[in-house]
Amino acid sequence: MKRVALITGINGQDGYYLSRFLKGKDYEVHGITSCSKPGIGEPPENCYYCDFADGSNLNEIMDKVKPDEVYHLAAQSHVRLSFDLPVYTAEVTGVGTLRLLDAIRYFEQQNDKQVHFYQASSSEMFGKVVETPQSETTPFHPRSPYACAKVFSYWQTINYRESYGMFACNGILFNHESPRRGEAFVTRKITQAVARIKLGLQDKLYLGNIDAKRDWGFAGDYVEAMWLILQQEKPDDFVIGTGETHSVREFLEAAFGAVELDWKKYVEIDPQFYRPAEVELLCADPTKAREKLNWEPKVSFEELARMMVEADLKRTRQEKILNESTD
Repeated sequence: MKRVALITGINGQDGYYLSRFLKGKDYEVHGITSCSKPGIGEPPENCYYCDFADGSNLNEIMDKVKPDEVYHLAAQSHVRLSFDLPVYTAEVTGVGTLRLLDAIRYFEQQNDKQVHFYQASSSEMFGKVVETPQSETTPFHPRSPYACAKVFSYWQTINYRESYGMFACNGILFNHESPRRGEAFVTRKITQAVARIKLGLQDKLYLGNIDAKRDWGFAGDYVEAMWLILQQEKPDDFVIGTGETHSVREFLEAAFGAVELDWKKYVEIDPQFYRPAEVELLCADPTKAREKLNWEPKVSFEELARMMVEADLKRTRQEKILNESTD
């Protein structure tokens, strides 16, 4: 009998890779998406609509799907946007998790069945870091409404685990990117601009703080870690990252270098893209994941940048051909 997985935010980047991964493991995959969020791909089969600012139909969805595993990826996940929409971000990214946890708790009580729950926690929770690298024991110092909401979700997940015996886990994922990353995120903003500049469709790229340093990996690698977390004998929390740190400046060098261009000729700094409170450095200590999950990232920083540039070049060439054919 197939195991059943429910993925919230299934039409986002991680939802795409996770659904493919689970189907490869012969899962029956169901998804939740929001009508208000267009997403990155077409909604898959077995997809339900839910606004996590409301969550009134979560009990109904749980009863229909009867999942063995729930992966909670849905969120208002853009850090800069969270400063403009702090209350909405808190409702969806923070309280939305609580709504889902309580729906799972009710479902377990009614069906005498334990559900394995994965909460997508974020390295942004570390914020103004007190130590480097950051591990499962590093204190949080969130520096955005998004990060504050994720800290709330993190502790609610632990609270439900300790209070009700739920198999509820946090994966504290550091930055993970792919060709399916949303265009508002800096890595995809860069690779899309590289493709457009290379093909003569754009002249300049405007960015904020290019000295910020992050631990960047490939989303396709990280979804395996999500799955492994829920396959353990006991629920636990794990930091997932590469253990390497690279600046936005280094990503620019790798991305523009993939098409043999000098980024300094095309990039300009625009103060409007600075955050009110910056997070300067994030770097994972993935020792626990390596030892307990036997997980290692496979795609390197340079390979990731090249992969994203090549995908955007292909998309942009198609866009250019289409525009030329309609002129």
